[in-house]
Amino acid sequence: MNVLDKEKNHIIFLGTGTSTGIPVISCKCATCMSKDIRDKRFRTSAFINYNGLRLVIDCGPDFRLQMINNKIDDIDAILITHGHRDHIAGIDDIRPFNFILGKVIHLYAKDEIMDQLDKEFPYILNPNGYFGSPQISYHPISNDVFYICDQPIIPIPIYHGNLEILGFRFNNLAYITDASMIPESSIQLIKGVDILVINALRRSPHISHLSLPQALEIIKQVNPNKAYLTHLSHFLPPYKQILKDLPPNVIPAYDGLKVTF
Repeated sequence: MNVLDKEKNHIIFLGTGTSTGIPVISCKCATCMSKDIRDKRFRTSAFINYNGLRLVIDCGPDFRLQMINNKIDDIDAILITHGHRDHIAGIDDIRPFNFILGKVIHLYAKDEIMDQLDKEFPYILNPNGYFGSPQISYHPISNDVFYICDQPIIPIPIYHGNLEILGFRFNNLAYITDASMIPESSIQLIKGVDILVINALRRSPHISHLSLPQALEIIKQVNPNKAYLTHLSHFLPPYKQILKDLPPNVIPAYDGLKVTF
């Protein structure tokens, strides 16, 4: 794996919307009709520059345009939080990195996610002579700390409904999406971060995602310098209105936002 990018550590929010994105097809609500570019949201994903490593968290159906829109022309690895389609459906679009740059993309995920990928994209793991399948190198991870080019990444076990999934901590940044419950042991893993990224679907409760009040309560517990909300739905008001209703250290993220850490 070549590590070439020595910029200051940063996150770029590639997508900050829920599984439908915003605007939602056929919806005429205020958020979907907003002309503010910050209310146009791809499915949730992020690019992390971490001590020179170029990492993507989740590879959903908007992956191709996310790379193009943010002028990201090379990555070192993809980390997958869980196997739902809005987080893995873009895996086929890694092929240009294979064919143009001549590199295999390293993929870090739990074994059950690879089982899901095998069902969704059988030609990737078992090409059987098929020319043009994406070239990945799979690295199984668990709830234990793992390393990419000697850089530690801490998995954060969280629950998405009844499904245990992962967030990730990169030194002073913790990234969590699709959580509905964060165990106390995982709260301890993220305490001390400068920046917390956390999902906040809507104001009212949801069976498998944190609501905005729940996310704000976790932010109080963790007490980061800044918190950025992601995985936002059109059930929340437009960006400018949300911003007015939040504490000073809490910011609704938007697609293309870049934050250093």
